[in-house]
Amino acid sequence: MSFAEKIGALMQRPGQDPVAKDDIPWWMKYAGRGLGTVGSLVAIGLGVWNCVGIVIGQVDCLIGGMWQMLAGFLVIVVEAPCCCMFLDFVQNISDWVEKRPYWNRGAFYCIIALPAIFLCPGLGSIFGSGLIFTTGVIYGLMALGRKATAEEMRSNAAQPDGLPTGTHSNLVDHAQPTAVSDPPKSSLVGIV
Repeated sequence: MSFAEKIGALMQRPGQDPVAKDDIPWWMKYAGRGLGTVGSLVAIGLGVWNCVGIVIGQVDCLIGGMWQMLAGFLVIVVEAPCCCMFLDFVQNISDWVEKRPYWNRGAFYCIIALPAIFLCPGLGSIFGSGLIFTTGVIYGLMALGRKATAEEMRSNAAQPDGLPTGTHSNLVDHAQPTAVSDPPKSSLVGIV
């Protein structure tokens, strides 16, 4: 067993299959989970810092900081349920989210990261919520899947109709061909 396999065995969740079900690179999975965990902790800390803005009367920064702390908590519940093991429902939520497609998680993270930036556009909000947004982008890239091999790309590029092999575009099946027509005639021809 290699060192990477040993680390992977330590990092896997309880009850998780040791064989990956999809073809996402291992480094991308750990990057998403690691950035989500660290980024949510940073977002919670910077959310507390934004809440201090109430001292000088910035109510919008108080609300933005509270939103950022809530977003950070939601991300850490999903990405690192071991940090919240004192709450009963955390493991159930994390397991439910793990069964969902990657694009759901990516879209959710990107959406919950934006309100704090709009409410309090400061460096703390941009950096803290930006880490959550970046985690959403990584999960969005994971949803796209692995890039095709060079041979597959060459064979698809060599297709005469421009469509990839084995696929059929049904978007324009019923489109009418464009006809060549004469340019419009001016109505001001005989007035001069």
